[in-house]
Amino acid sequence: MVSTKSLYHYTPILSFIYTNANLCKWCDISIPICEDGVCLTNCSMSSFCALSEEICVAIWRKDNESMSVKTLCHQPQQPLENIVLSNYSSKECVMTPQPSEDGVLFVCGCLGEHDCNDKLIFDKGSNGFSKLKSKDVIPVVVISLVPPFLVAIIATMAFYLYRTRQPGKQPKDWAPKRTHYQALDIPEGLSGDAITGSEDCHGKLSAINGDATSDMSPIRALELNHNAEQLPIQLEALVGKGRFAEVWRARLHHQSAGSLYETVAVKIFPSVEYVSWRNESAILSDADLEHDNIVQFLTAEERGPSGSPQRQYWLIMAYHGLGNLQDFLAGHVLSWAELCSMAGSVARGLAHLHSDTTPCGIPKVPVAHRDLKSSNIMVKSRRECALCDFGLALRLDLSLTVDDFANSGQVGTARYMAPEVLESRVNLEDLEAFKQMDVYSMALVLWEMVSRCEVIGEVKSYEPPFGSKVCDQPCVDSMRDLVLRDRGRPEIPTSWTTHQGMNLLCATITECWDHDPEARLTAHCVVERFGSLEEEMEQAELDTLISSQNHQQGPLSDTSPDNVDPLAQETDVERTAIPGQSDLV
Repeated sequence: MVSTKSLYHYTPILSFIYTNANLCKWCDISIPICEDGVCLTNCSMSSFCALSEEICVAIWRKDNESMSVKTLCHQPQQPLENIVLSNYSSKECVMTPQPSEDGVLFVCGCLGEHDCNDKLIFDKGSNGFSKLKSKDVIPVVVISLVPPFLVAIIATMAFYLYRTRQPGKQPKDWAPKRTHYQALDIPEGLSGDAITGSEDCHGKLSAINGDATSDMSPIRALELNHNAEQLPIQLEALVGKGRFAEVWRARLHHQSAGSLYETVAVKIFPSVEYVSWRNESAILSDADLEHDNIVQFLTAEERGPSGSPQRQYWLIMAYHGLGNLQDFLAGHVLSWAELCSMAGSVARGLAHLHSDTTPCGIPKVPVAHRDLKSSNIMVKSRRECALCDFGLALRLDLSLTVDDFANSGQVGTARYMAPEVLESRVNLEDLEAFKQMDVYSMALVLWEMVSRCEVIGEVKSYEPPFGSKVCDQPCVDSMRDLVLRDRGRPEIPTSWTTHQGMNLLCATITECWDHDPEARLTAHCVVERFGSLEEEMEQAELDTLISSQNHQQGPLSDTSPDNVDPLAQETDVERTAIPGQSDLV
């Protein structure tokens, strides 16, 4: 004889007897399949409940090792494993958490649907499952958003066509922005000389303020337009070569003046150094960067077939025939006045880079050079220099994150790297840290200039910082040993400090290359120090001039009483003793 339970499980042909009973999943244990807050019991057996009052039940367990589900029919008024079911009138089996000492326990009950306890739906709870949302929501949302989206597109296109197709009218707001090397409209009646002599503090005419020490005339800058055809430039001679580019002296021919030309410097990057060219052109094309001690930038060009290995990227700048500072120091000895003027101009150029305002008070983004050295400084005259080579420069924009600064890497020339750069311990959260690196490099440049000044006594042949202590092209490891481990710095002999002004300058250099970045002077403070030196020099020159004039006049004539003419003395006495005598005569 077959038992009743066996009949329920294995005799589906007799299931019509229980048409009012619920058909439920019935497995003592199964391994569920869960996804997006819903679990399927993975139970392959179903059975009609023996009584119509019984409901479908699922018990979900989870311990440290596995999950399992038990499914069955159960009378809801009776406890199930010491649990009384509370919510079982739904057609969905919504799991509710239950207290358990053996891990996580969820129980659900349902009725009215065949195998309703096969799909287990979890509310948001400690296990992280969430109830599955209806798939019908997505089509409703899409249908709701399509009409306003189409209206927005049509309105935008209509506005664009209205602004661009309207005849005889140029949209003011959409006019192309001028860069500092593009032509500016000169007011009628204003000559080129008048423009050059005037100074516009807001930078509107800054592009036409020429550089008196370069071979580029001020009005020529008006004609340079990066958006026009390529400039008529003829390369003449290679004057320098670096890691990323070559520098050529070139002729810039006047388009409307026949054989007339002007000498310019052209920095040529190969196609593989496109990133360096793009970075330097972006830095130099900022009109707020214009300064007497920053090399004058004219324009940038791309030459050669696009995508070809022969493609070149050009930067066209003012040309200075005296060359870079390193070569100039190798062949010249500086006077004290020349040293103060040239070194002060280097400090002023760096201070302008680091400043967050222009000299007129207009806000600007500070820039860190990150490769400051004597070969990256041009000599405009024996009194003035200009910083150049901004291929590794970094705009210290407050909108950039720490990750952006970290991705910039360990850059620069090893000989001029600050200790914190060699040690890779730069504080990327403080933008001043990048400026402090430049100040350290500037201190080494100032030392180079001091070593070639006549007031120090015996002037030796030019040597770069650290001289023979390292090779010509030292690596980071060798500089790390010298600067970090040995705390080495270029030597400042005591004979250099006998001169009063040189003593102050050497003290400034020592403060600028301090091992602690926070203890270093700022570039602006160095500019103030040079201002004090220049005032002292002017006062000394004035005192010398007054002294020489007094010496040329000689001693005054002797007017002592012993040398006075007796006759003249007597006459004076008579005139004094007889008042009114002149009336009688």
